[in-house]
Formats: sequence, C-alpha cells, structure tokens
Amino acid sequence: MSVSAIRPSASAYLAPASADAEEPQRGDATDVPYVTIVLPCYNEQDHVVLELERITQAMEASRYSYELLVIDDKSTDDTLAILREVAPRFPKMRLLPFRRNGGSGTARRIGTQEARGQIVVWTDADMTYPNERIPEFVKYLDDHPDVDQVVGARTSEEGTHKWARVPAKWFIRMIAQRLSGMRIPDLNSGLRAFRREVSLPYLRLLPPGFSCVTTITMAFLSNQHPVDYIPIEYAKRSGKSKFHPFRDARRYILQVLRMVMYFDPIKVLMPVALWIMGLGFVKLIVDVIRYDFHVATSTVLAILVGFQIAVLALIGDLVARSRNGA
Repeated sequence: MSVSAIRPSASAYLAPASADAEEPQRGDATDVPYVTIVLPCYNEQDHVVLELERITQAMEASRYSYELLVIDDKSTDDTLAILREVAPRFPKMRLLPFRRNGGSGTARRIGTQEARGQIVVWTDADMTYPNERIPEFVKYLDDHPDVDQVVGARTSEEGTHKWARVPAKWFIRMIAQRLSGMRIPDLNSGLRAFRREVSLPYLRLLPPGFSCVTTITMAFLSNQHPVDYIPIEYAKRSGKSKFHPFRDARRYILQVLRMVMYFDPIKVLMPVALWIMGLGFVKLIVDVIRYDFHVATSTVLAILVGFQIAVLALIGDLVARSRNGA
C-alpha cells in the first residue's frame, strides 16, 4: 500500500459550507493569483487579525497577485468566528475550516493542493516570522528561475524550551546535512516559498505534524531541486506554543531518516553495512592469528549481517530509482 493510499483526502478535513455563514470574496474565477499564501491557524484568536493585516499590507504593496488561504485547524477558541467576522475586510482571503484537527502538516498539504497560485508560501500565524517580507521570497524565486524553494533561515531562537530546542535542532540539522550532502542553515523554518508544480509529487509524504517543513526541505534536496536560504529575524511567539521538545525532536529525526531512506536508501544503509562487515573482517584476521584459524561464530555473523544490509541497500536503491523514474 502506498503512502498516498493511507493519507486522508481533503474532504475528510474540510467542513461543509454553512448556509448562514458569510463566505469571503474570492474574486473573478478567471483572476488566477500568482501567489498562494497558506496560513494554518490553531487557537490564534488574540493575534490572527494582526497577522492578516501584516500579510495583506505587504502583498498589496507588491506587484504580485495573490490569495491568502487561511485554514482553521479546528480551533477550540474563537479563531474561526473572528476569521468569519473579518472576512469582508480581506477580499483576497479564502477560509477553509477543518471539521477535525489535522495538524499543521495536514493543513499545509491540503492548502498546497487547493492553492491556485504558481508560487506557494508557507508561514505561521503566531507573529514569529517576518511575514512582511513574503514578497521578497517570491521575488527571489522570480529572479532565480533555477531555484525551486527559498527558505527563511532564522538567525536566532526565540521559541519556548530554548534549552532543548537549540541542541536538538542543531543535532537534527547535522544529521540532515550529513545524509543530504548539502549545507542546510535552517532545516525546519516555517517561512518558505516554493514552486507548487515541483512540490506536488511530494505532498503525499507530508506528515501531519511540525516535521512537514523538514519533509519538504529533504524531499527537494534529495531530488536535486535547488533550495536557497534568506536570513530572517525570528520573534517570540504570541500565544502558547504547540511544540513538544522531546516528542517533536524525535519526530524530526525519524522524518529526516525516512526521507533519505525513501529517496536515497544506499546513503543510510551502505555505511552501516560497510562498518559491520569491516569489523567482521578485522575480527576474522584476529581469529586467524590468535586462534589458529578457528573463526568465532560472532565473526561469521558480523560479516553475513553486513553483507545482508548491503544487499538491502542495493535493492532499496533500485526500488527508489524505479519509483522516481531515475
């Protein structure tokens, strides 16, 4: 069964339109925007309007046509009611309320699928990212047609649980750089812009939680889609953070390994195989010299296990290349 076969469709999350709810204006159907800004919201009632104003002012001052795709992820506060109330003030806004909580990854996946723009921007509604700079990210892609994704690389860490975030993110980033062979200034930044057409084959791989940003970064890098970075300031979050330092750090690490295993399994498995076989052959030499050609069972097992992992790496590489059309 494929990953996409077990991923719920958009209809499983999108709430049916209410007859008495005022729908936001969407403009003429033929007026296709160039940029879609996907903005997941979960319990952001105290600052969501400020974020909408900031994004709208920046985009209106730019030369880009756009739509602001706001996804309420089944908030338990008044976020959805506020969004419906202010919708007439933001004619470029489209509101997609979820019938059940799906997580930021699900919101971003469905938002990208529903996007009408050629360029998709992901950001957060918690006032942490400099969303007034979104036009700069779009312009970067326009000015660099060879780049498929541009990521906001944070120059500081202002999140909660800073004592755990900083070392955990550094460690995960080092693993990702080692496995991808690329320099990655910021692996899991929530502010990024990318070409929608390039992203479509990888949307089915997005997990429901925070590690979706790690996934889209690794998916692009693993398939030779150029990713560039723009330094950005990072502000303290408004409201309560949903990040769990240990649970989410574990998920980030696992997601990095999954992505590399999915696209380039030989890079993960072959070094392990060679190390185990190397230790086995060293032990074999020691057995031959010290025990007069009496080879221990553990020595034979080490060589066989290393060989089996190497075979799995080669088979996995063949499957990955066949699946990706390489």
